[in-house]
Amino acid sequence: LSGDIDMSGHSFDSYPNGIAAVLGDSAIPQAGLLQIVAFVGFLELFVMKDSANGAEPGEFPGDFRNGALDFGWDTFDEETKLSKRA
Repeated sequence: LSGDIDMSGHSFDSYPNGIAAVLGDSAIPQAGLLQIVAFVGFLELFVMKDSANGAEPGEFPGDFRNGALDFGWDTFDEETKLSKRA
């Protein structure tokens, strides 16, 4: 990717891929990794919940409906729901 990743002028291309981005000589700064982990933790704890906004918890694994988007899931018959989950 082109462009800067921070206000210091570091580009996306200046950081390696994979495990080298975490442990290598030119790794992402520790504060940046902490921000990523904190953001993912926030999403896991407060946003991506099975029971958010009254959805039945545990209806099926991966059911993350939270009322933000409605793709008409409740209008599908059981056969269609099963094929979409497969």
